This record gives sequence, structure tokens and C-alpha cells, in this order.
Amino acid sequence: MAAQLSTHDFIRHHGAVDGVTGSCHELTLGDGRSILIDCGLFQGAETAANGTAGAEQLQIEFSVERVLALIVTHVHIDHVGRLPYLLAAGFKGPILCSEASAELLPLVLEDALKIGVTRDARLIASVLDLLRARIIALPHAHWFTLAEGDPGLRVRLQPAGHILGSVYVECDLRQGGQAQRLLFSGDLGAPYTPLLPAPKSPYRADVVVLESTYGDRLHEDRRDRRQRLRAIVEHAFDNGGTLLIPAFSIGRTQELLYELEAIIHQYRQRRLTAGRTWDDVEIVLDSPLAADFTAGYARLRAHWDREAKRRLQSGRHPLDFEQVLTVTDHATHLRTVEYLTRSARAAIVIAASGMCAGGRIINYLKAMLGDPRHDVLFVGYQAAGTPGRAIQRYGPRGGYVDLDGQRYDIRAGIHTLGGYSAHADQKDLINFIGRMRVKPHEVILVHGETGAKQRLQAALRARFAGMEVRIG
Repeated sequence: MAAQLSTHDFIRHHGAVDGVTGSCHELTLGDGRSILIDCGLFQGAETAANGTAGAEQLQIEFSVERVLALIVTHVHIDHVGRLPYLLAAGFKGPILCSEASAELLPLVLEDALKIGVTRDARLIASVLDLLRARIIALPHAHWFTLAEGDPGLRVRLQPAGHILGSVYVECDLRQGGQAQRLLFSGDLGAPYTPLLPAPKSPYRADVVVLESTYGDRLHEDRRDRRQRLRAIVEHAFDNGGTLLIPAFSIGRTQELLYELEAIIHQYRQRRLTAGRTWDDVEIVLDSPLAADFTAGYARLRAHWDREAKRRLQSGRHPLDFEQVLTVTDHATHLRTVEYLTRSARAAIVIAASGMCAGGRIINYLKAMLGDPRHDVLFVGYQAAGTPGRAIQRYGPRGGYVDLDGQRYDIRAGIHTLGGYSAHADQKDLINFIGRMRVKPHEVILVHGETGAKQRLQAALRARFAGMEVRIG
């Protein structure tokens, strides 16, 4: 059994400790050098009352001189959004990530820079050039040495099944004649996530830094959630209105398109409303970034799971089918909002942001929340302090939400499909630990609200007697 070192001395958390955003963890070697795992943006109530990040949430408040490398688990903004600020703070090391993330990361940061930093095209291009020069794309299961000797460190990436390119990070740390294998989970995906192979547990780990987003609940299984998705769409269409789905541009949007294509394929001639069938369904993808990422997912089809590849081989196009209308420019977006609001035409709109904290979904919500003909479907986690959480909580009670400083009454139907979360649930997280042949002696819970972490902590302690489970 590996000798045990105190994790209190060499693992520091710079985010995703008191909540679910801002993921940033630092692993320190005995000589003071370190690596970062993720450098994400804070969101929702973890930033400010208005849900936007102030200067204090963007600053890098630790020394970057000692940081050998940044390892990116995946390209969601709450894991990579502070990367431009890390570069500005003087970080000069490599950025390690999976091969798929290496292609997707510049797309995410280009969008983040345009929205949150500057519209100066030359400045953005220079930052992206610097980023691309630093990226080292690692194949899965490949050990990469970051520090030789004692202290020594090597790392490898394994598929996490959360979004395309997502990984968990194994670190072999040797110092003071002792050795430990540490694992940083990043965000683990649920089994049977559309398009992606399920994550597999490693053979062993001594210490695991584990996410806990859904540590207090269980998801629906995939068959049930697909049937519920179909039923919610049919309900919305029976009302003669539009179904709004706030969805993250990366991962969730592509999974929804994949599932909707499957429903259309199976129920193509099933009648919906006013003589229309599923074959006539219009799906409006109103997000330039989501469109870019959907194209990226298509280019990276070598990383899809077997089921998705079989669909391609049978001649189907699970992300680019005829019922999808992509809206890219802002003028067309505004016309689409106005037309659907006025006509109440039955359609599905997928738009960012997933927590309704900005993006094009806001204009749809302002126009349609007050009309009972329309419906809103949440398919992802809604962080505390975000408009999405408020709509989800108060909408079924006939409440209201503040959007851009103005109150909007909620009369639209509000639905939640937890089964489409890209995060593992409590059972999946426990199984990830349980399926290791050599169990960790310590699990550190991060990336979750207090209640979720406490419930998962209790469940892990009950399942694995003698294992230290602490909240980061």
C-alpha cells in the first residue's frame, strides 16, 4: 500500500469549494512548484447578487510563478473561464488537455473574451494564438512527466463522460521517498449520456478529489427521460405554443439534438397538433456558439460512443437533421423571438445560457414567460442565485423572476428533466469509487452545494467503512 501524505499540506482549492462553479485546484510539490487542475469562472450567487463576476472573482489571487502547468478537465466555462486572467497574471506553462478539448477550448475562450473582456478582434486573436501555442493535447491513458526526480510528478487523462473531451486526471506524486496516486474527477458524466462512452473507474487511487453536484439525488434512467421529453414536447404543442429549452452550448445542446432526432425517427408520423406530425417539428437552435460546437462535435465523431457511430453508419445525421433551423445573426434572432411570440407557432427553441444568466434565451423568456401557451424545460443544473433557479422554483407557484432588473410574471408551464444532467448522480459517484480495485483512503468533496456534499459524504461513509471522506 502506498505511503500516505497529508493532503492538507499539498492540495489547495481556489474555487468550487462553497458551490459548484469556479473550479480550480492546486497540487503542490514538496519544492514549492505546483500544477493547477482547471481555472474556471464563478457564476450565479457565487459571484454577486446580479449573477455577474466582479473583479474580485476574476483575479488570480495566488502566485503563478510556481505553477508548472494547467490541466483542463473539460471546456465548460466554470472550469476554464479564468484562463485568460491566468495568462494575464503571468502564467507561462503548458496547458494540458485531451485531444478533443484542444480543438474546442479556443472556441469557448473566444466567445468568453467577446462577451466578458473585449470586442477588439486583434486582441482576441493574440490571446487565442498564445493559447494555442501553449496547448499540449494528450491521448487518453498516456503518462506525461511534469517533474523528474524527488519531488516528481506525472499525470494522465482518462475519459470522464461529461462532455466531449472531458477527462479525469490521475497524478502520480513522489516526494520525500513516498508515493501517492491522486485523482481529480473534474465533472463526471452519467452512464448512457448521449454520444459519449461512460466513464470507467481507474484501477486504484490513494486520494480522490470528487465532484458532488448531484451528490444528494438520483437521475431518471435514459428510457424514462426520453419518454418524458417526448411527452413534454407534445404537451407544449397541444397548448399551441413554443417550448423553450435553456441549454449550455457545449454538451447539453448536442445531447438534446441527439435525443430529439431519435424521437423524430421513432415517432415520425405520430400526430401532434393541427394536423402536424413529429416529422414536421421545427427545432430552432438559436446560439452561434452552440452551432459552432455542434459542428465541432460532428468533426470529432471518432470520439463518439458505439451507438452514435451506428446511427451514422445507418445513414442518419443525429446532430444535423432536416428539422433543425440554426439562427446565427442577432437580427434573425430578434425576428424569430417576435414571430414565435406573435404567432404562438409550435416549435422547440434551444438557446443559451443554460442557467438563464445571459445569452439569447433571455429575450425569449422576456417575451414568453407571461403567456400560458408557452412552456420552459430545464434539463441542467440551476445554480443558486441564477434566474434559472428562480424560474424553476417560483414558476410552478405562479411567481415571478427578475431579468435585467425588470420583473416578469411566470405563467408559462415550467418543467424539469433531471435525467438529462451531464453530471453523475449520487449512485454514479459512489460507484465510481466502489469500482476501483484499490480504494482511496481519502475522498475530498468539492463542486457541490453544502447539502449535496453532506448527503454524499454520509453515503460514502456508510458504504466504505474506514474511508476518510471530508468536505474540501
